[in-house]
Amino acid sequence: MTIARTPRVLVDATSVPADRGGVGRYLDGLLGALAAHTDIDLSVVCQRNDLERYSRMLPTSQVLAAPAAAAHRPARLAWEQTGLPLLAQQVGASVLHSPFYTCPLRAGCPVTVTVHDATFFTEPEHYEKSRGTFFRSAIKTSLRRADRVIVPSKATRDELIRLLDADPTRIDVAYHGVDHTAFHLPAAEEKARVRARLGLTTDYVAFLGAKEPRKNVPNLIRGWIKAVHDMPEPPALVIAGGQGHDEEIDRVAGEVPAHLRLLRPGYLRYADLPGFLGGAVLCAYPSHGEGFGLPVLEAMACGAAVLTTPRLSLPEVGGDAVAYTKPDAESIGTDLRALLEDPARRSQLGSAALTRAKEFSWTSSAEAHVAAWNRAARP
Repeated sequence: MTIARTPRVLVDATSVPADRGGVGRYLDGLLGALAAHTDIDLSVVCQRNDLERYSRMLPTSQVLAAPAAAAHRPARLAWEQTGLPLLAQQVGASVLHSPFYTCPLRAGCPVTVTVHDATFFTEPEHYEKSRGTFFRSAIKTSLRRADRVIVPSKATRDELIRLLDADPTRIDVAYHGVDHTAFHLPAAEEKARVRARLGLTTDYVAFLGAKEPRKNVPNLIRGWIKAVHDMPEPPALVIAGGQGHDEEIDRVAGEVPAHLRLLRPGYLRYADLPGFLGGAVLCAYPSHGEGFGLPVLEAMACGAAVLTTPRLSLPEVGGDAVAYTKPDAESIGTDLRALLEDPARRSQLGSAALTRAKEFSWTSSAEAHVAAWNRAARP
C-alpha cells in the first residue's frame, strides 16, 4: 500500500509590507491558522524584520530570512526569480506558494499563486499606468505558469475566466478570514479611547483602507458633505489608513465646508481598530470593486453598520448584512443620509454583520489553501 506523503510547502512571505495592510493581513491570518494544521510540512521565508514575528507564530515550522536586499522591491522581484527557486530546492519543497500575483518562472517544483483581484483589468483607470501594466503582465504570467491559482472570491475567479480565458480547473477559491480576537464587538472603553485619541466629541462615519483611486474616497467625501451639511449635529468623517496615491483626495478635502469636520489620522494602532470601526455611527466603503473586501469584513466583525457597493466580490462578503449604494457621489450622499436618519436600520445591520462575519475564518481559508497545495503536489 502506498502512503501519501505530506507535502512540504514553502510560503514566500517577503512581499509583506511593514504596515501589515493588504497582503500582510492575508498572510498573518493564513499562517496563524496553518500553525495548527498537520496536513502540511510548512516552511516560510520572510523579510528579516518579520523573522521573530513568524518564528513565534509558527514554532514548529522552518522560518527563514530572505537576503537584506529583498527589502527593496526591485531586488525582491529579482531574488524571486533566482534565489527563491534555489531556496525551494534547499528546503526540499514539494510546492512553492507565492501570495501576491508574481511567481518564479522556473521554480523546480509546483507553484501556486494568489491572485487577489482582477481590477487591474476591470478598473484600469484607477491605477497608475506603470503599476497597472506590471500587475496585468504578472497576472497573465501566473495564470499561464502556475500549477494552481488561488483567488479570494468567486467573483475574482469568474472575472479571470471571462477576461483572460483562465482555465477554471486550475483555480481554487479560498475566502479570506477575519481574526475574531483582534476584530470584535468593542467595549465602551475601547470606543472612548479612540474618540479621545481622535479628538472627537460627535458621531463619526469611518473609512479604513488605502487611499487608492479604486477605493473611491473623493466621492465618499462629496457624498458625506451632501448627506450631513444641513444636519444640526453633523457627524465627522474619519478617513484612516495609508496615504496611497489618490491626489484628488486633497483637492476634494479643500472643498469641505468650515462647519463640517474631516479627519485624516493616517494609520491607526492595530489595537484601536475595533473601537474605531465598532464605534462609528456607520462604516462607509464605496469601492469601485474588490477582489474580496477585507475592510468590509473586519468592520462587520466589529458589529458596524456598513455601506458599500455591490461591485465584484463585495456582495459575497456582505450578503444581506450590509447596505449597498452606487459609487457616484449623489448616490452615496442619498444612501448615507438614509442610514444616518435610521438608527433602527443601523442596529439591525450591525447585528446581522456580527452573525455573518462568523462565517469567515482563517481556519477555513487555511483548509482551502492546503487542499490547493495537495492538488498541486500530486504527480
